Amino acid sequence: MKVLMVLTSHDQLGNTGKKTGFWLEEFAAPYYAFTDAGAEVVLASPAGGQPPLDPKSDEPDFQTEYTARFKADPAARQALASTVKLDSVSQADFDTVFYPGGHGPLWDLAESSTSIALIEAFERAGKPIGFVCHAPGALRHVKAANGEPLIRNRRVTGFTNSEEAGVGLTEVVPFLIEDEFKALGAQYEKGSDWASFIVEDGLLVTGQNPASSEAVAKALLKLLA
Repeated sequence: MKVLMVLTSHDQLGNTGKKTGFWLEEFAAPYYAFTDAGAEVVLASPAGGQPPLDPKSDEPDFQTEYTARFKADPAARQALASTVKLDSVSQADFDTVFYPGGHGPLWDLAESSTSIALIEAFERAGKPIGFVCHAPGALRHVKAANGEPLIRNRRVTGFTNSEEAGVGLTEVVPFLIEDEFKALGAQYEKGSDWASFIVEDGLLVTGQNPASSEAVAKALLKLLA
């Protein structure tokens, strides 16, 4: 079983002068869900190399057993430091793809023609695809085979408007996932703010927030079983 994890390369939080990137828990929990299940995991990002870590996700309040495990795992740290370039991977080599969030993907992966084509290739091949928190934003321009938005009339979730307001970034992000998904005709669903909530629609699995990351990974593993 081979799993592709796609991380952001974007580190600027809009025009705030602050840094963003990927969210540590949203990488660590799924990474260990996959590796503990015996999967071979390949990490990719648009620029390759070390993806930018959202510094906020490294603060004490956001540490979990998985972030602690990652920090004590030299092999995992080395793997993260040496992601392959996104344009060098093919869906043919993998059984599933998972996108961790953090705010970074709203800027680069959501607009990346390489990422869009990759997701479409996985979807056309009938392979499970998973996204958590802000990473569902990478589905913004992804099309189904009929040319319509992939998420139109499909059940999805992602970071909520109220969660975005809670972190004070409503006016900073390039788009709000909840609003964008509804505008695209998706059946957007949400649970309580900050609580684990995932939605499965066929082979499309989306999670609402950082607390949902492990559940998305485990849902993908069940789909592969």
